[in-house]
Amino acid sequence: MDKSHELIPSDSMGRPIHLWRYGHWGAPLLVFPTAAGMAHEWEVQGMVDALAPWIDRGRLKLYCVESNVAETFTRKDGDPAWRIGRYLAYERFVHRELVDFVRADCGGAELPIGAAGASLGAVYAANAALKGPETFRWALCLSGRYEIRHFLDGFDNPDVFFSNPLAYVPGLSGEPLARIARSTRLTLVCGQGPFEEGCIEETHALGDLLATKGIPCRKDIWGHDVAHDWNWWRRQTVHHLAHRLGGQG
Repeated sequence: MDKSHELIPSDSMGRPIHLWRYGHWGAPLLVFPTAAGMAHEWEVQGMVDALAPWIDRGRLKLYCVESNVAETFTRKDGDPAWRIGRYLAYERFVHRELVDFVRADCGGAELPIGAAGASLGAVYAANAALKGPETFRWALCLSGRYEIRHFLDGFDNPDVFFSNPLAYVPGLSGEPLARIARSTRLTLVCGQGPFEEGCIEETHALGDLLATKGIPCRKDIWGHDVAHDWNWWRRQTVHHLAHRLGGQG
């Protein structure tokens, strides 16, 4: 498998950002990590091996980027206004800098890019699609939390509101809503087993909101044995990519 490590310069973040790239060709999929925040997390957790049939045959190209989740949602000290500001800096990096890198790496074409993430990575993927629908044409969100005030000690301000899917989606209307509805699609997946508390309720809530707004969305709820862990996230990702990419490689 073609594999490389990159350091992506970022004015938005004020430092270079780590990224691991897997594959030589195929549909680009930008991967956001869990609370661990590590760019190489999907490789460590066996996700890259699980997707190797598509990667090796040039059907899929993974871009696994680090996040600054430790500055924002998992940090327990510091000013929440500063923390959400760091989240928005990361979003600017993704939309203004990382997208350009991915497209240049794919030959300069404005190919549809997918977004994916599990646990805290799911809200990054959902926001990528909802805020940049012409760029991120689909998102796979696994066991996500979509009410981010939980992670900011209840703090709220306009920056939090417009980063919080369960807050801003109800107000979408007019052309901004039409752009999303015609351009992107979200798949929200969650189990009902151990450690999915909060995730299952917020998956239902966001899925129902998207449906009422006419935003293409599939809500896929797995069984009571399905836990909040990598074993299930690998199976769920393979299942949904098989539907999208047409079988095991």
